[in-house]
Amino acid sequence: MSNIDSNTNQMTAVCAVVPTYNNDRTLADVLHRVYCYISHIVVVNDGSDDHTSEVLAGLDIPVTIVSYERNRGKGYALRMGFEKARACGFRYAVTIDSDGQHFPEDLPLLLDAHSLHPDALIVGSRNLQADNMPSGNTFANKFSNFWFRLQTCKKLPDTQTGYRLYPLESLPNLKLLTYRYEAELELLVGLAWKGVDLIPVGVRVCYPEDRVTHFRPFADFFRISVLNTFLCIAAVLYGYPSMFVRFLVKSYEL
Repeated sequence: MSNIDSNTNQMTAVCAVVPTYNNDRTLADVLHRVYCYISHIVVVNDGSDDHTSEVLAGLDIPVTIVSYERNRGKGYALRMGFEKARACGFRYAVTIDSDGQHFPEDLPLLLDAHSLHPDALIVGSRNLQADNMPSGNTFANKFSNFWFRLQTCKKLPDTQTGYRLYPLESLPNLKLLTYRYEAELELLVGLAWKGVDLIPVGVRVCYPEDRVTHFRPFADFFRISVLNTFLCIAAVLYGYPSMFVRFLVKSYEL
């Protein structure tokens, strides 16, 4: 098989997973723009009570829809999307938010990095110094970056981004500890402990004034802090030893 055929087959194994909750104003535009680069899209309607169902019903592009009545949180929506992607035979999934903050036009950057590092987690990293980056987001990300480095001995510029390309076969047990925003941090730490390479790729971000966000500064920050406390304990008991053993094995193989 030629390299061209191999790369083509690899790309067709990539789908997009788009979790959405009450983003009916931006959802259709995001999906149409994603479809320009990835033709297989799984939309997870996380209990929306706006016009999301009508928007999905009126789409003129093919999408696979996972829907349930009660809002369960972004982490739960990602879990449902990943399980559906696996059931459909996909090996990789790009996650992108439906509120319009991510640029689907940056998908080729993630896909190009994926072609070079097919077993890695590709992390779309935002510019935290951008003029339109909310100050609260910048602080929360720096806070998260610090704890992630402490828990994994790895450095990433953006540990809170939802714009990622996951190797589905490498994901840890999908019965996550938490199913809200902090689940993305849990996935990131779990993959790092498993020895999955983490490849950051610079992407753009947009925060329009009318953007609908469901991040709850106090409640979600508290949940992230609790998760970080647990992950620090787990790092001592499991993460550090497993990474050390993996380091010894690689050293021996060399």
